[in-house]
Amino acid sequence: MNLGLIGLLLGASFASGINLYATVATLGLLHRFDVIALPPSLHLLAHPVVVGLAIALYVVEFVADKVPAVDHVWDVVHTFVRPPAAALLAYAAVAPTPVPEVWRLVAALLAGTIALTAHATKATARGAVNASPEPVSRAVISLGEDVLAVSVAWLAATHPLVAAIVVALLLAGCVTLLVVFVRVARGLWRRLLGRRSTPNEKPAPI
Repeated sequence: MNLGLIGLLLGASFASGINLYATVATLGLLHRFDVIALPPSLHLLAHPVVVGLAIALYVVEFVADKVPAVDHVWDVVHTFVRPPAAALLAYAAVAPTPVPEVWRLVAALLAGTIALTAHATKATARGAVNASPEPVSRAVISLGEDVLAVSVAWLAATHPLVAAIVVALLLAGCVTLLVVFVRVARGLWRRLLGRRSTPNEKPAPI
């Protein structure tokens, strides 16, 4: 397995965790118009039916992502879609290469983990943003996620080694954000439990 393929898998996995359909459509269109050459086992991504379905589902996600509550449900459902799909793409990409079966499984597990990390960070950040009553920030964040997914997918296909470095930095940022979110959530939970456990204080005598 060469470094170019590794970079492609890393970038595609991270992008899939953010927006699976945009990633599939981007890779498929780039291959179809001969901008890149995907591994033979991924040529199916350029099939008109696959590209058309990916674009249609991307449009649905684009709309769903802008609606409060609906975007949360969409992310919950796609917890069971994005990581497995990334793992499947990685396994398919590595399958034709002359490597032992165990490394194909490792590639699939790594891809699924990367996609899950990106997805979890996206969903957690979106939950924090949705707490704001104004809709502008939600729309900006959603558009930014789409741009990020397409950019990383394009970079993974055209400059896989650069994509590997970018994904490593993005993953470090994701892990940092998740740790911060967990600490903040723990602090809020402890404060809430502390208020509930504190007995009602009687007013001080005058």
